[in-house]
Amino acid sequence: MEKCRKVPEITTAQPLLLERRVHQQEPKVSVFKSKLKKSVTCSVPRIRSTVTGFFPVMRWLPKYKVRDYICGDVMSGLIVGIILVPQAIAYCLLAGVEPIYGLYTSFYANIIYFLMGTSRHVSVGIFSLMSLMVGQVVYKEMFLAGFDLSEDSQASGPDGFNGSNSMNLTAGHLHSVELMGLQCSKECYAISIATALTFMAGIYQVLMAVFRLGFVSVYLSAPMLDGFATGASFTILTVQVKYLLGLKIPRHQGYGTVIITWINVLANIHKTNLCDLITSVICISILVAGKEIQERYKDRLKIPLPTELVVVAGATLASHFGELNSHYGSSVSGHIPTGFIPPQVPNFSLMSHVALDALPLAVISFAFTVSLSEMFAKKNGYTVRANQEMLAIGFCNIIPSFFHCFTTSAALAKTMVKDSTGCQTQVSSLVSALVVLLILLFFAPFFYALQKCVLACIIIDVPAKWRDSKNDAIVWLVAMSATALISVELGLVIGVVFSMSCVIFKTQKPKVSLLGRVNDTDIYDDVDEYANLALPARVQVIRFQAPLYYANKDTFLKSIYKIVGVEPFLEMTKRKKAEKKAKEMSQRRAKASGDNNNGDVVIGLVQGELEFHTIVLDCSAMPFIDSTGMATFKVLVKEYKEIGVRVILASCNTSVIDTLQKGQFFGKNDEDMSSLLFPAVHAAVLHANSTSELQNKLPLTEVLQIQQFHY
Repeated sequence: MEKCRKVPEITTAQPLLLERRVHQQEPKVSVFKSKLKKSVTCSVPRIRSTVTGFFPVMRWLPKYKVRDYICGDVMSGLIVGIILVPQAIAYCLLAGVEPIYGLYTSFYANIIYFLMGTSRHVSVGIFSLMSLMVGQVVYKEMFLAGFDLSEDSQASGPDGFNGSNSMNLTAGHLHSVELMGLQCSKECYAISIATALTFMAGIYQVLMAVFRLGFVSVYLSAPMLDGFATGASFTILTVQVKYLLGLKIPRHQGYGTVIITWINVLANIHKTNLCDLITSVICISILVAGKEIQERYKDRLKIPLPTELVVVAGATLASHFGELNSHYGSSVSGHIPTGFIPPQVPNFSLMSHVALDALPLAVISFAFTVSLSEMFAKKNGYTVRANQEMLAIGFCNIIPSFFHCFTTSAALAKTMVKDSTGCQTQVSSLVSALVVLLILLFFAPFFYALQKCVLACIIIDVPAKWRDSKNDAIVWLVAMSATALISVELGLVIGVVFSMSCVIFKTQKPKVSLLGRVNDTDIYDDVDEYANLALPARVQVIRFQAPLYYANKDTFLKSIYKIVGVEPFLEMTKRKKAEKKAKEMSQRRAKASGDNNNGDVVIGLVQGELEFHTIVLDCSAMPFIDSTGMATFKVLVKEYKEIGVRVILASCNTSVIDTLQKGQFFGKNDEDMSSLLFPAVHAAVLHANSTSELQNKLPLTEVLQIQQFHY
């Protein structure tokens, strides 16, 4: 009796196993009850913690180091206050309201942020971008209410600001709107719209803080915000051109503001006021020269040059003593009263008109505030609470809306000034508020003769921003173009959508790399990016640098086929054709030789010699997969198994592993996990080679048995 030859025992390199921790989750009902009990528990320490958390000033002010901090805070506060006054007056041109309201806004915002902010350096107040967006809404609602936007604002006398912000009109030729039972003029209606808009924006911001929706800001990428700000700057420049030239043309409403405004400007260019034009050229020249000097000698100058204040003071004196308004028809700011207007509840009937418009203001305002506070906190070595920052900026809009103010935000330029002039705490904001208060109480009427073209010169600023990244540059360009050519609100929406689309596109067309080994180490990297990398013998190591999900599964498969040079279906088809051809030839030979088997000779599958026996997928750059991605893995393993090639995974994170386990990728009870999953690429390569070497030492029939056993 013939003895059966014993099949040698297979010993393969055992993969390094990592033991997963077992996480026991508490029942959701118990977790909810625990959190609810903790939130409603009332005690003195908890009340103290809640109050001091809501008003951070109560934490840091008692610890204020007067000797160390007071000089820097006073100096930075004074400088920012001096810069703030002309800007507060100027930005009212953008917002479409009277100059006094810009001063009110700057005063109240600084006080409230002093009480509620967690950043030591951020300067909150009037901001050109917010003013532009407020002005867009104000002019739109005034146009819908029937006001003539081309008529000059009537200079209000001091008495007009001492009562309610409305007036009874008896003259039939002046248009008015009834609000809360009183007739409201053009100026009254403008600030009513602005305060209602500001109140709604503040409510949105507080709700975002309460429901912790700060993650919304992560979708506002830096290139998108830069492009949006640049597009808004072009819009600001365009809106101010009529003041620079002294033209009396209405502000365009709707889409295409930049294009329509320039058409109107060119159509009325012959009506240019030469006095305003000459003044604008002189002021812009001084402002540009001041910035150049500031930039060139910034290391030597201890404080920023007050160029804007010098321009405003000089232009006001020139306009007053030269009587430019009466002699040359130059448009001036008009009377700015002293003191404060009694508070008034924002008009709730207008809030339904501006509810949708307030949403982009709320998002942009808190995004700038939170990003600036975190940036300067990191620079100066302390931390801020993003959620408290959202609450702070929300109340910087809600409370001032009762005092005739419009939407505020953190401003980069003034924040940088505070940081560079020795600011230590928000006491500097209190000093800036006192400077504005001084103007409000005593010096506001002196700005009567200040020309509007001078204010326009202070406002305009066209930054030139371009990114090294091609993708970021495209996002910047799209956001800037949409904002400048369509509208500010739609520009924001288009910028966000396009930025997110670029991210999705990146995941659809990710980089797929063939990896090689670094000398004799266990490090593998891209052979296209690094030189002197050795490819593992008969093992293809591939890295897919994106999540694997339904949108990029085809790209994943095509990339694998292209890199390894073998598409399983085509390889199987080629082999079957070769087998069929070989069988036909065998049958013909058997018939010619008179063999009784008549071609019934068993012919095994004709196997082409491949250059590899295993594909190792490096999943270290794959953050997650969905059910489609898991099914794609299964298809890949099955297809290559049919042509004698193994597919194994390496360096998967726990999220990917969990998805694969739920989809039974490793078989029932994860029985195949040890042969399909490895903690590192090198471990997978060693396992693949050791398994292949053992199989090569055995006869073909035993190899088939082993392969059947493994698979």
